[in-house]
Amino acid sequence: MIGTKSMDSLRTDQWGAKAPHFFCIITSVKQTNEMTFSSDYIRNSLQETYGESVTSADIKAWCAMNGANYQTVSNKIADCKVSRGKWNLTIQEAREQLEETVKATSVMPSVEQNLIPQKDDSFVKFGNYGDIRKIIQSKLFYPTFITGMSGNGKTFSVEQACAQLGRELIRVNITIETDEDDLIGGFRLVNGETVWHNGPVIEALERGAILLLDEIDLASNKILCLQSVLEGKGVFLKKIGKFVKPAAGFNVVATANTKGKGSDDGRFIGTNVLNEAFLERFPVTFEQEYPTASIETKILSKLCADENFCKRLADWADIIRKTFYDGGIEEIISTRRLVHIIKAYNIFEDKAKAIQVCVNRFDDETKQAFLELYDKVDADFEMPIDEEASA
Repeated sequence: MIGTKSMDSLRTDQWGAKAPHFFCIITSVKQTNEMTFSSDYIRNSLQETYGESVTSADIKAWCAMNGANYQTVSNKIADCKVSRGKWNLTIQEAREQLEETVKATSVMPSVEQNLIPQKDDSFVKFGNYGDIRKIIQSKLFYPTFITGMSGNGKTFSVEQACAQLGRELIRVNITIETDEDDLIGGFRLVNGETVWHNGPVIEALERGAILLLDEIDLASNKILCLQSVLEGKGVFLKKIGKFVKPAAGFNVVATANTKGKGSDDGRFIGTNVLNEAFLERFPVTFEQEYPTASIETKILSKLCADENFCKRLADWADIIRKTFYDGGIEEIISTRRLVHIIKAYNIFEDKAKAIQVCVNRFDDETKQAFLELYDKVDADFEMPIDEEASA
């Protein structure tokens, strides 16, 4: 009965006595052809027939012409797949070229150098210094944001905390142009060779140093490349296929004149509104104020032997700041500006000239108001003569 016939007998009925052997030969040849199609052959053949980009329909048509299995062929060119039903036959070549470039690319060796800041004898502890020092001393990863007016010692306090604790510090001055290449690193051409050069962030990560991002509110959204760094997870260098983990002691400190929300009064032109998710990665924010008149007098006295002059300058600056906060004036005298005046006095040995050359940066009306106020604070002060007016 037909229902009980074997497969061989069915083939014998249809093809004759030698049909089973002939059938096996055809099957064997078809399987052999599929196996002999290498990945390179398939890619080259498909590219010659259909171009660099092919679809599943193209591959099925090619398989039909060459007696190949669609699944087998698609598996062999899986590295070229770019999306569902689409393959780019040249992408593997690009990958291989990149791998060869990376293999041939050397990494610029780290330069042995001491990155611990020098202790400054003129430094006087004030404000948030104690808290910042504790954070750095703990060697815990605890990103810290410091905000405050210009020239009130934000950066200096971090530098001196590291100096006192013997901790390495890598400072990066942020601008609107700062990007991933500046921070993370990139390829550099050295003596005709392409060399990978670590950026300051990678250096700090590997050394377990303090990374100081100075004036961070000047940054653009390109700073978001630091998201994983601010989470303490390190960073993957995709260009060279290397993952850098943070060494023990690594931490990030950022300074800014604003809180990352921009400058409402327009005082700090160029500051930007930072991404909220970026700011949220800083657990704490310290608000740095100017030192008191007594502390400021100590700071200036370390730079000048004339203590009376130092005290008068500190009192003068204190009055100006109070007037500024009350909305009476639009400019302010910073601690940094007072230090400039003291250094000018050490050079010129003339109080009036020292003050004048250091307040010349302000508009004429503000400059004159500042000079007249100091004349009231210091009885021994003689107003500088305006040579153009007297002539």
